[in-house]
This record gives sequence, structure tokens and C-alpha cells, in this order.
Amino acid sequence: MSEGTEPLVRRAARRLRGWGGVAAMAATCGLTASLTLLPLAREEGGATAAPGGVGVGVQVKADTCRNPEASLTPSTEDGPAIRAVKERGKLIVGVDQSSYRWGYRNPEKGVLEGFDIDLARAVAKGVLGDENAVIFRAIPTNQRIAALDSGKVDLVVRTMTINCKRIEQVAFSTAYFQAGQQVLAPKRSDITGYDPSLRGKRVCTAEGSTAHEALEENSFGAVFQDEGDGTKDDKDLLTVPNQLDCLARLQLGEVDAVVTDNALAAGQAAQDPAVELKGKPFTKEYYGVAAKLGNDDLVRRVNHVLVGYRQGPWQAAYRQWLEKDLPGISGPPAPLYK
Repeated sequence: MSEGTEPLVRRAARRLRGWGGVAAMAATCGLTASLTLLPLAREEGGATAAPGGVGVGVQVKADTCRNPEASLTPSTEDGPAIRAVKERGKLIVGVDQSSYRWGYRNPEKGVLEGFDIDLARAVAKGVLGDENAVIFRAIPTNQRIAALDSGKVDLVVRTMTINCKRIEQVAFSTAYFQAGQQVLAPKRSDITGYDPSLRGKRVCTAEGSTAHEALEENSFGAVFQDEGDGTKDDKDLLTVPNQLDCLARLQLGEVDAVVTDNALAAGQAAQDPAVELKGKPFTKEYYGVAAKLGNDDLVRRVNHVLVGYRQGPWQAAYRQWLEKDLPGISGPPAPLYK
């Protein structure tokens, strides 16, 4: 634990009012998460996707980045990455443990739950025949790629957006969820969205997130970078390792707003009735399961699992975890293949 983290956790525990047990646990976990071992239909690039993601994936050219969501065709053939997982007998998956409804530790049951957790278990069953043959490792937002590169995890299933920059760093499955960046702020705030109302406001984002990249391109005059970002003097106040740290800082009055995926922000608004989503989503993004570059056989196996997952299990997971906070989604994105 870094110097100064413990006091922040204690202050957050004292001051986070109106939260239930799940939310309080999620906030404190989010402030200290590390690499620890833990038991719509769309039109893109001119191709029309099948409603609800059902049907044959669309084939696209592989020599451009017009469709970064395009992935390898599904296969059940074993390659070196799959064989290594089978020899180990466990699939190691990097997840979040503090994002309500996606990947969070249920304080009553003491287990990880959420939409991403269900998907990770489905992949484990597809690879090893047992949904419980999985080891979860909690990883911060800014350590997802490093965890894959170092071999600490086989896959990352952690609301990870597919984009042109990241496909040069990791290998993604086909998209399993559509989201968009949006602003989260107190209901009483005069902030109206991702617009000039952010001028002079302190805005929190996670390091290495697409939200931070968006603010780098256009901040509307918001203050969003710490002095000494990325150095030993980084205070991790406006740019933080875990996205949920932003919500704690918002509730502590240390920042004025948060920019993050609306899928995550909706869960946070459900935790705390004092905050709400402002404006509309200003991006269209797709989540994918990430693997280390070169582990093509593992990516193809994940895509094979997703073919079946889109036909029913996805809808069941959506109804259980997300529908209440993100209503109106008819189904998963249709797959695109290279």
C-alpha cells in the first residue's frame, strides 16, 4: 500500500454516506486493488450487424483500423496458449473487484460477482470444461496490458475498450458489450455533460483509460492531470489507478466530476443517489476480452465461446446484472471478423 493510501481509505469509510454494504466494500477495495490472487445491434464501416448479435459475423478487411473490433475467426483447435492453460488446469483471468455489477466482491458472500465475472467463467468452461477452473486476479485499470505482457494473467475481462491503439498492444476477442464515455457528477452540480460546463472543474479519470485520452484531446478547460503524473510524486488525485477511486474522491469533495464509461457510471449512480450521469455519451466503444499478442489460439477459442454466449447466456447475465441500471439494450454487439 502506497504512502497516504490508508488515511484515504479511512476517510472514505467515514464519509461515504448513503451507501449500502456492497458499495462501501467496493469503494475501499477500489482504493487498494492490486495484482493480488483472488479465490446493439450496430452499423460499423458500412456493414450492418444482426440484431442482438445473433447470426454470422461480418467479414472485414484486416489492413486498416476502421474496424478495430474485428477479431480472429472462432476455432476449437488447441495451440500453445491453450495447451499451457490445460497443463496448468486453471485459466487465470484479470478482473476488477470494485466495479458494481461488472466485477465486484459481494461482501455478504465473499465472492466475486458481476457481468464480466460470468463471462470469465463461461470462457473457463469453454477451455477447460469447468466454469470454476478459473483463478481471478484483481488488476488496476492501468495494469491490464502489463499483466498480459508479463504472463500474470491469460486473459483480461475487465470492461476493456477495444481501440486502434490497444490492438497494437494486445489481442482482442470480438466485442461483447457496447458502451460510451459520459460525465458523472453530483445532482446539484451545474455541470451539464461533456461540454464547456467543465471549464475550471476538477475531473477524475483512471490512468490508461479511454476517458483520460478523451480529455487529453479536448478537456473543455477542465483540470484533469496531477502534477507529476506517472512519477513518484504523482498524488493520484485526478488520475488514479482504479476508476472507482474517482467515485470516492467525488464523494469526498476532492473532485467535481468523473469521466468514465457510462456502463460503469450507471452502476456507480445506482450505488449513490447523490450523483447522476450528465449529458449524453460522447463516444461509442466496445468491450473485448484481451489476450497477449500472439496468443491467437486462445483468442479464437474465446471467440468460439462468445458465439454460443450471445445466443442466451449473455441475455441472462444482462438481465441479472445490468438491465436495472442500463435498460433498453436488446442484445450484444454482432461479431466482426478479420
